[in-house]
Amino acid sequence: MINTMAASHAVNRTLYDPIFAANSACKAAILEHGKDKVTNATIGVVLNEDGKLSVMPTVEKIFRSMKMTEFTAYAALSGNADFIDAVKNIIFSHANYDGYFSAVATAGGTGAIHHAVANYAERGDAVLTSDWCWGNYKIICAETGKRIEYFKLFNDELTAFNVKDFADKVENLLTTQNSLLIILNTPAHNPTGYALSSDEWDNVIEILKAKATKDKKITLLVDIAYIDFAAEKSVAWSFFDKFGDLPANVLTLVSFSMSKSYALYGQRTGALAAFSPNQHVIKEFDDTNKYSCRAIWSNINNGAQVLCTKIFQDKNFTAELEQDQTKLRNMVKRRAEVFVDEAKNCGLKIVPYKGGFFIAVPAENPVAVCNELHKDLIYAVPLQYGIRFAACSTPLEKIPGVATKMKRAIEVSKNV
Repeated sequence: MINTMAASHAVNRTLYDPIFAANSACKAAILEHGKDKVTNATIGVVLNEDGKLSVMPTVEKIFRSMKMTEFTAYAALSGNADFIDAVKNIIFSHANYDGYFSAVATAGGTGAIHHAVANYAERGDAVLTSDWCWGNYKIICAETGKRIEYFKLFNDELTAFNVKDFADKVENLLTTQNSLLIILNTPAHNPTGYALSSDEWDNVIEILKAKATKDKKITLLVDIAYIDFAAEKSVAWSFFDKFGDLPANVLTLVSFSMSKSYALYGQRTGALAAFSPNQHVIKEFDDTNKYSCRAIWSNINNGAQVLCTKIFQDKNFTAELEQDQTKLRNMVKRRAEVFVDEAKNCGLKIVPYKGGFFIAVPAENPVAVCNELHKDLIYAVPLQYGIRFAACSTPLEKIPGVATKMKRAIEVSKNV
């Protein structure tokens, strides 16, 4: 009897996403106990203090003013030319760099990461990222025939970027691979809120330059999905100046997303951008990724591309959007400060938080900790190395007491 019709490489694929699972459990608790009694720290969206989805007024104003045909029209395969121009300027205006730039529109930041993994890592090779990371990196690698390997994001004291382990993993992989794709999610890292310091970036750049020998290629993908929730623009984007001195066999890619920066989660619009001192490499980037765009989604949401373009081309809109972003960033920052201060006072150990949606708490048994927190009607996400607490979705009034209860849950879980 035939029990499967799937191709051999797709047999036994199942998806368990701890984020959506935690959110589903939280929704069930809300139905049973009421919204006011439940703390939902599971989802990666910004909710207002009333628990409703935040909307940026500038984005809504422009969206409502647009013509219907701007929503219904097909976009160009690689993205509309004015959208691509906007993305390149949004990203690379922060870089003091003499080279070649390009970008393609993608289905959110996820689509950008997919294209990078699909086109810049050999099938069967490893893609390198940090051990604390967004779980979808692993799924994308598996889907495209790659494997994922990790370096330790933090030193043993959980105080700084683990430069040594990063260097060791890069060197080890390049002994068996001729090329290597590295994914660094910074600033406002998911799930820790960490951001590489200027000195840490200098160390990373020196490692890339040292390991990218004449017969070895390195592609660095910087995932900046949360960058506008990290800090003021002059601070958050300042590390882009670091990339100007990289050799030609190091390609820098950037994953750009409108989901967070514009609070347009459901519109699924982003871009994969690239810059290199080699013009042929950028031409290859255009051709290769246009091919992938056509194969996977044909083209991307036209309305969101038009909206981004309208904001970029009007200085008043740009200023208004930055005010909207600052307002939401400060709201999340206030919540995070309350949690971090309480954690310090009650002795709850957290990994270094510098900004963004999430705060991470190390734990030996994350599932047991989260299950214990459910008794207090607090819902967070269990990860491999700890708990992800979403300051972005937790109203300020519900944050006091959470860190203390989390410390108690960790102590209880040690006996489970």
